[in-house]
Amino acid sequence: MKIGIIKEGKIPRDTRAALSPEQCKNIQSQYPSIQIIVQPCSYRCFKDEEYSNMGIELSEDLASCDILLGIKEVPIPQLISGKTYLFFSHTIKKANAQSKLLKALLEKKVRMVDYETLCNPAGERVLAFGKWAGIVGAHNGIWTYSKRTKKFTLPRMYQSFDFETVKKTYSDISLGNIKIVLTGTGRVSSGAAEVLDAMKIQRVDAQSFLTETYSNPVYTQLNSAQMYARKADNGFDRNEFHRNPALYKSIFAPYTEVSDIMINGIYWNKEAPTFFSAEDMQKPEFKIKTIADITCDVMPFSSIPSTLYATTINEPVFGYNPFTKEEEAPYSAHVIDMMTIDNLPNELPRDASVDFGNQLINHVLQELLLPQSEMIDKATICAEGKLNEPYEYLTDYALG
Repeated sequence: MKIGIIKEGKIPRDTRAALSPEQCKNIQSQYPSIQIIVQPCSYRCFKDEEYSNMGIELSEDLASCDILLGIKEVPIPQLISGKTYLFFSHTIKKANAQSKLLKALLEKKVRMVDYETLCNPAGERVLAFGKWAGIVGAHNGIWTYSKRTKKFTLPRMYQSFDFETVKKTYSDISLGNIKIVLTGTGRVSSGAAEVLDAMKIQRVDAQSFLTETYSNPVYTQLNSAQMYARKADNGFDRNEFHRNPALYKSIFAPYTEVSDIMINGIYWNKEAPTFFSAEDMQKPEFKIKTIADITCDVMPFSSIPSTLYATTINEPVFGYNPFTKEEEAPYSAHVIDMMTIDNLPNELPRDASVDFGNQLINHVLQELLLPQSEMIDKATICAEGKLNEPYEYLTDYALG
C-alpha cells in the first residue's frame, strides 16, 4: 500500500500534516508493506528535509498512491480521480461552500473518508483536533483581554515553536481578580482548561463563581445541565437534550452578569437555544467584554449572536457594538471583543499534527489495511460516484 501526504491547497493555507516525519518513519519500519510518499510543500510545519532525513520519499506526483491523507478540504482541481482520500470535508453538515466539492468527489469517483465520521464501536470519534482548538482558543481569549486592558503581554501562539515554549511565558502575567466562564466538558473545553490551569487561574465551582468575590483570577467550567433547562419544568435530561434541544431554554444569564471573559468550548446544535440574545447584550448588567468563540466553525450558525463571522490568525479579533449590532474596531470601552478564529489548531501546527498523527496510527491505520473495515465503511461519504448509504440525505445538496 502506498500512502500519500498531500500538500494542503485550501486558502488561507493550513500548515498542518496528517503524519509527522518521525511517524512516517515509524510506520514504514513497523509495516514493511506500507510506503509513504510526501508531496513537497514550502509552508508545511514540517520541512521537506525533515521527511527526507527520515528516509521518506518526496514526490510532486502522488498518482501511484492508493490512499491520500490531507487535513482541510482539497481544492477541486487538485483531486485525483478514483483515489481514496481522507480529510475533513465539512460536507455532512451541508456547509454552503462544500456542495461543489461533494459534487466533484462524485463526478471524479473519489472514495471520500471523512475524519469527522470515523468512530469506534461506541460511536465516539477517534480523530479530532479539538484539544488544540481549546488550547489555542483559551490562550487567544486571554491574549485578547491583554490587548484590551494593556495590563500584561502574551505572545501569539503561531509565533512560537510549540506549546511548551508558550507555557514558559505564563508565569509573567498578572490577570487581577477577573472571572472567566468556560462552557463545555469535551475535548475543546478540556484543552482550554489546560491553559487556564497552566496560567494558575483558580478553578471554582459554578455556585461559588456566581456568589463569591475573589482577590485572584478564577474560572468555572460549565456542563450542559448548568446552561440549559427544559422549558416545561426546568429539568434536564442529557439524552433528551441531545435528541431534541428545542425543548430547552438557556439559563446562562447569571454568568453574563459576573464574568469578564467567556470562552465558548461547547458543541452547539443550531436547534438549541443561544446562550443569550443580541438584546441581552445591550443590558447594563451584561458584564462580559471578551469572548473567545472556539466553536465558531459551524458558521453561519453560532450559539453567540455577536459572532458575526470567523476571523483569521492574522486578524484574530473584531469589536462588536451591542447597540448597533455591527462590527467596529476592537478594544474600545463600548464594544465586546470577539476572538472567532475557525482554524485555531493551525497556530500550533507541529503539536497538533503529532497528536493527530498518533490518533490516526492508534485507531485508523490498521483499519485501512483490512480488506473490509466497518469503521472505514461507515465513515465513507461517497465512492464509485455514489453516496454511501448513511449519507444519501446529501443527494440534493450535492446536486445543488
